[in-house]
Amino acid sequence: MTTLINTSLRNRYQMMAKDTFLNRKHTLNCKGKLIDISKPSVMAILNITPDSFYNQSRVANVDEALRNSEMFIKAGAKFIDIGAYSSRPGAVDVNEKEEIERLVPIVQAINKAFPETLISVDTFRAKVAEESIKVGAHIINDISAGNLDAKMFETVARLQVPYIMMHMKGTPQNMQHHASYENVSKEVFSYFSEKVKTLSQLGVKDIILDPGFGFAKTLDHNYELLKNLQLLNFFELPILVGFSRKSMITKALNIKTAEALNGTTVLNTTALLKGANILRVHDVKEAVECIELINRLEG
Repeated sequence: MTTLINTSLRNRYQMMAKDTFLNRKHTLNCKGKLIDISKPSVMAILNITPDSFYNQSRVANVDEALRNSEMFIKAGAKFIDIGAYSSRPGAVDVNEKEEIERLVPIVQAINKAFPETLISVDTFRAKVAEESIKVGAHIINDISAGNLDAKMFETVARLQVPYIMMHMKGTPQNMQHHASYENVSKEVFSYFSEKVKTLSQLGVKDIILDPGFGFAKTLDHNYELLKNLQLLNFFELPILVGFSRKSMITKALNIKTAEALNGTTVLNTTALLKGANILRVHDVKEAVECIELINRLEG
């Protein structure tokens, strides 16, 4: 079968694969605390939005957020990713003030109730990220990798917190109009090459890569990117993947979002075998079990 991966990139990966596995960064510095990610971990999704695509992930107030967070922690989540801006295709825009007002009380409450839990804040706005870090968040998760806010990279560098950067073209409102690539795997690789270089020059030490499954990508793009996910191991940086109940599962199987747990587990397993470090999911227990079985398989 013809592959879309550029031959030179494939060869480079094959030559460095073993060294990359040994040299990959295995810790994150979260406000002075070193977090071990040498074994894969689970990031639970908590949406403070009325319109996120999976309604079971939505919470409307602090009490609901605390109940869900406790459930996630008991199920084995290492991280909780809190978002107040829906990034589903065509989502309604939320202004910065409203995003901060949604996020800050819940970040504060979770940090107070579960001080050992690592909180990631899902935002592409530098001010929102900074306000969240001030009240207890540990990690910034930016779907735009700095493209939607020119101040994001300098903010991350100043705060010195782990930074998850995702591949996306356009905005959540128009990204599916930008799903055009000559070679999606090569373009995502090149995108991260430039971003990692810029962040490194700014002194950012803890970078996590997210290929952005479902963001400005067709069904075929998503599966091509997953097939070649191991290419990103070249960077020797942690890799986060988010397939949870997404349309790349529901469209491929012609099922509803509520029926997509099994498909999510299959894709999570594939990603773990290709080098993923963090699974961002709605269903924590099942993802934790997936990791435990892969760890046993790999000894």
